[in-house]
Amino acid sequence: MADEIQMMCEYVNGNWASKSAAHLAAYVLWKMNWIHPFADGNGRTARAISYVVLSTKLDSLLPGTPTIPEQIATDKRPYYSALEVADSAWASGQVDVSVLEGLLSSMLALQLLNAAKEAAGESNPFSATPVLH
Repeated sequence: MADEIQMMCEYVNGNWASKSAAHLAAYVLWKMNWIHPFADGNGRTARAISYVVLSTKLDSLLPGTPTIPEQIATDKRPYYSALEVADSAWASGQVDVSVLEGLLSSMLALQLLNAAKEAAGESNPFSATPVLH
């Protein structure tokens, strides 16, 4: 398992300059789930680490809600399907996380769209509105 984690880190570090933020986040999300290094909480941990990689690569604290990890937790079916596609590619010796990349990209778009709506004063049904007295 330690070797797999090291290989994952080497992949990310070796491709940091050439691969997109979505690709690296998708790769980490898939690989952490594939390695399954924890007795419990693999999915949550994988989603959190993937989100950190995405944010770090974009050099940004990403605004908006729901965040990508929250969106995945709300409906895991597309996430599971995308992981299965990546697993199938891996079974034939290929790294292909493109479906997962697309999923993360669309979730990021929703997150950022909601941030833009909030900035414009439009209501965001996902964020709590504080009540001031």
